[in-house]
Amino acid sequence: MLDRIEWTRHPDGVVQLQLARADKMNALDPAMFDALIDAGKALCGDATVRAVVMSGQGKAFCAGLDMASFERMGQGGASAVLGAAADGADLSARTHGISNAAQYVAMAWREVPVPVIAAVHGVAFGGGLQVALGADIRIVAPDTKMSVMEIKWGLVPDMGGMVLMRELARSDVVRELTFTGRVFSGEEALQIGFATRLAADPLAEALRMAHDIAAKSPDAIRAGKRLLNASLSQEARALLIAESVEQQALIGSRNQVEAVQANIERRPPRFDAPA
Repeated sequence: MLDRIEWTRHPDGVVQLQLARADKMNALDPAMFDALIDAGKALCGDATVRAVVMSGQGKAFCAGLDMASFERMGQGGASAVLGAAADGADLSARTHGISNAAQYVAMAWREVPVPVIAAVHGVAFGGGLQVALGADIRIVAPDTKMSVMEIKWGLVPDMGGMVLMRELARSDVVRELTFTGRVFSGEEALQIGFATRLAADPLAEALRMAHDIAAKSPDAIRAGKRLLNASLSQEARALLIAESVEQQALIGSRNQVEAVQANIERRPPRFDAPA
């Protein structure tokens, strides 16, 4: 994992992940696929994590699938592109919950139980854009270049992009970007819904936000993410019940009482790790 992703753990529970293939603009090769999947799995099981910041080293967030992988695609199919993560070449097989390995590289960030913030700069093309869209929040530099680039290679977005894009932008906009593969800026990304906010220094802003989130009750943060995830797939009645179940579990709990007391006493809260 450390070949492709550099980890930094902050004392307050913020975990910083940096794609570390700067000489290739952090392009996705089999090792990067494996590293992203391993990182997602590791974070899903770590109760000490309060928030995650994901960024790319060097000049870009992620330039998408690397050229060598495109060359291998015609020779060995999915297994040649994804490496160990492929678990077979049948993309229709569900190997990671509701996803296959390629999709899990983006969808894993929705399964991580705490907020994931992507700090995006330089370029986010194709698969790199889909990885960013999998995050809960995207802080984007205004001059970032982005593209749903798969059509250039005779492909469709297949790393969760169809699920993720429909949450963020109008259907006609998603269709236009998918059909044309045109490059658009961070400023346009904000207008259409792919960027949460713009910042000249996305990483600094993402870390500031993550540390702010880390200071909140971890139980409430995790409950909020569960509900927000559920809101995308559940009808109103089921979601209202889910709200009530989460809230009932929070009211009077150790961390909820501590949040109230800390506010009343005007002091920093001292939260317990989630059970």
